[in-house]
Amino acid sequence: ILGGLAIGQTEIQNILEAEDVLQTAEALEAMGTIIDRNVNQKTWSVTGRGIGGLREPTNVLDLKNSGTGVRLLMGLVSTHPIQVHFTGDLSLRSRPMERISTPIQKMGAQVIAREENWLPLTVIGTKYPMPITYELPMPSAQVKSAILLAGLNAPGETTIIENYPSRDHTELMLRYFGAKINVQDKTNTKRLITLLGQPELEAKRIKIPGDPSSAAFPIVAALITPNSKITLKNVGINPLRIGLLETLLEMGGKIQVKNKRKEAGEAVGDLIVESSELKGVVIPPTRAPSMIDEYPILSIAAAKAKGTTQMLGLSELRLKESDRLSAIADGLKICGTKVNIEDNNLI
Repeated sequence: ILGGLAIGQTEIQNILEAEDVLQTAEALEAMGTIIDRNVNQKTWSVTGRGIGGLREPTNVLDLKNSGTGVRLLMGLVSTHPIQVHFTGDLSLRSRPMERISTPIQKMGAQVIAREENWLPLTVIGTKYPMPITYELPMPSAQVKSAILLAGLNAPGETTIIENYPSRDHTELMLRYFGAKINVQDKTNTKRLITLLGQPELEAKRIKIPGDPSSAAFPIVAALITPNSKITLKNVGINPLRIGLLETLLEMGGKIQVKNKRKEAGEAVGDLIVESSELKGVVIPPTRAPSMIDEYPILSIAAAKAKGTTQMLGLSELRLKESDRLSAIADGLKICGTKVNIEDNNLI
């Protein structure tokens, strides 16, 4: 998306060619972005149209199952003077979009949708976008990123208040592309993100690190399998994404991080993981934003740990493609694990 807004040609290496990425790219192409894919070298080049340069698509944008894609694009188009129709598959059409509709309407866009702001919906972008100060009602990198993308084409400063910091890949990448963005930690948890609108983004070369959510599976497999020792190279270790590593270390996991470095503003390292005797721990709700996608595989580690593990504050897991909290509990019970759900806590 940022490559599509930059001036010049952005080269992206090591991109994950999954459906979410492909659907987002297809939607951008429908709005005039040129994307060339070199399948052999796993390299994409994106020729940007500049801030405010997207054109109105001639057809409905179908994001299939990509919740991230549709939410980011809703924010992006809301401050362009274009009308865009969004839809998705049956699962995506049952996921809440009001969390995006509310802030972009404050910036001047109109949203026409079914009750609860479910897909399919239409975003009518504004000719005269207004920067806003918006306090996030929940810790959500998707909502934060959608507002930042909307703020790129709004004059003045757009400010987001987070009561719990969420993953900050968008902020880091915006800064890498040349945007003026300021992040202030006001207390231990409260954070202010301020973006100066209408910058000129400059095309960049980006090498994407290995995804910590994907790395979680071989990490846990090695920890719970006797006589295992593995090395995972080039894994993203962004401080706001390593809640799982922090938890597994608390549980007694033998995990070392070597060769720490920065690539395109992101922290990257190599992980060495060995078989370990794990113990149960209590995981606070404040850690959930940094590991929300890792709770399913963490539950496997907890099932093999000695004692009781309590995972607190998992309401967001009920709002994914399915009710992941219930699905985890049901699966563990079938495998013979003692598991219980109390409110939004998994024990």
